[in-house]
Amino acid sequence: MSSGVGSGQSCGEPASSSTQGSYVSAGGSKSESVTVRTMDGSHQSEAQSVTLTVDGFGTVKDPLTDEVQPVKRFTWTNESGMSVQVISYGAIITSIKVPGKNGAVDDVVLGFDNILGYRGANNPYFGATVGRVANRIGGGRFTIDGVVYEVTKNWEGRHQLHGGKIGFDKFNWTSHVEGTVVTLSHTNKDGHEGYPGTVLASVTYELKNDNRLVVKFRAVSDKPTPINLTNHSYFNLAGHNTGHEEVYRHIISLNADRITETDEDSIPTGKFLCVGGTPYDLRIPRELGPAMSRAPGEGYDNNFCITKGTEQGMTFIARVVHPHSGRTLEVYTDQPGVQLYTSNFMPDPNRNIRPRPINAGDYYELTHLEPVVPAMATDLPIRGKGGAKYFKHGAFCLETQNFPDAVNHANFPNSVLVPGETYEHEVVYKFGLFEEN
Repeated sequence: MSSGVGSGQSCGEPASSSTQGSYVSAGGSKSESVTVRTMDGSHQSEAQSVTLTVDGFGTVKDPLTDEVQPVKRFTWTNESGMSVQVISYGAIITSIKVPGKNGAVDDVVLGFDNILGYRGANNPYFGATVGRVANRIGGGRFTIDGVVYEVTKNWEGRHQLHGGKIGFDKFNWTSHVEGTVVTLSHTNKDGHEGYPGTVLASVTYELKNDNRLVVKFRAVSDKPTPINLTNHSYFNLAGHNTGHEEVYRHIISLNADRITETDEDSIPTGKFLCVGGTPYDLRIPRELGPAMSRAPGEGYDNNFCITKGTEQGMTFIARVVHPHSGRTLEVYTDQPGVQLYTSNFMPDPNRNIRPRPINAGDYYELTHLEPVVPAMATDLPIRGKGGAKYFKHGAFCLETQNFPDAVNHANFPNSVLVPGETYEHEVVYKFGLFEEN
């Protein structure tokens, strides 16, 4: 098994497969945003001293209509010196700048300098809002009310990943600003990528003065349909451009005592495996590099089942510390799972690649240029912000979510959204400083 726990020992089923804290009845209560005043195009909260500015980030074409649309960029700054940037395209987090213990402010998420990078084929979902169903759907099919639905297979040619070829991350979302709260919305039509129902999805971003970034997802549908949204930010608390050496020095702890077992295609089998005595036991803080070296595939790409108390609301799920910079990240969510992904599929500078043979017919001689074309090459990096070179293990993701492929497993938390209900998912990223004794 790619989960690599070995014995196949199961921790049993969840306490209740119908309790996941993801769905509320229509008209459920919502907290209100703070009242603020507006000045010179900026939105400033007198109560929280967080400023919000709005500008442009280029243009994109709608992937279905080719309509040219302007991309908006939203920038929050608080009194602590932290700033966050989000763009309307893909509802993407493009920058999170956080002070370190020596006062240096670094951008701690991977990304690109311009819209072309985010639209490029080599963008591995940097900072994106992923949907309609994040993670994988085994076999690219599922059944709802006796009807079998086939969705786009964009993973290994057999399964679906992150909503298909044109997922939520490929659309320019509409925006609404209220004070320092930004709500981005997207309407996904019935039948898109094979999914039933027209879905109205939204994601709300707000930066607090205590360095909390609060993200809230919502969705409604006119037909029963699976929903599982997440944010796919790639974090490196040492700075986005510092590479795998600094990622390995992070110390991580996860509030999870089980993972979902997966097959060789990373599709859940429906079983749960105890993390005790395995490389997946991150309940006690561990240095990430040595932990990754013990995991199959030399890295993590696993759904961890969050250990919850009797209350099914917001729960602490992870704490990550980078001792040298002093930066810390704590993550809280109301979802049952979190995907820890350590950028295993990003370009590997140590991997040799043979050039693809040229099927050139009369141009046979072009395939025999050994003095010009080396017999072996290495993976080229993803070129990111400021010309940074992004490689394998250069960042980690903590993707809060329902369990992958939940629509195909009756013993997983329900993932089917029905008319009259609202999908809700909240995640809080809290940044801070680690004080050594």
